[in-house]
Amino acid sequence: MRLSRWSGVLATAVVGVALGTGPARADIPIGQPMSGKATYYGDKGYGACGTPIDPTAQDLAAVSAAWWTSPNPNSDPLCQGVAVQVTYQGRTITVPVRDKCPSCASTHIDLSEAAFRRLAPLETGVITGLAWKFVR
Repeated sequence: MRLSRWSGVLATAVVGVALGTGPARADIPIGQPMSGKATYYGDKGYGACGTPIDPTAQDLAAVSAAWWTSPNPNSDPLCQGVAVQVTYQGRTITVPVRDKCPSCASTHIDLSEAAFRRLAPLETGVITGLAWKFVR
């Protein structure tokens, strides 16, 4: 009897801890200027928003996992009409967020090859000192 009582308490504690943990929670700072860096990617497939993507031909952005707030990324607020506006050396582009970058810091964006080429040659690899912000 004593064991079953403690096992119920333990089960309740485990469920409480499991529900309290998960991905980082952060509000999307729409319109807030940020500075950081950009890299590029070209992997075709399905993006975190659940739609087919071709980063070699489409203008897209993958943003840090820190900005995603839903356990199911397909229904995340970032997938509901949010884009990033990126400015570098006098050029400004606006591209939709369609993917997640698990290894990116919060100010690092991973642009599709197509979008990156609009700012710099792919050989550049990493663009530093750019300005960007989330927009609707």
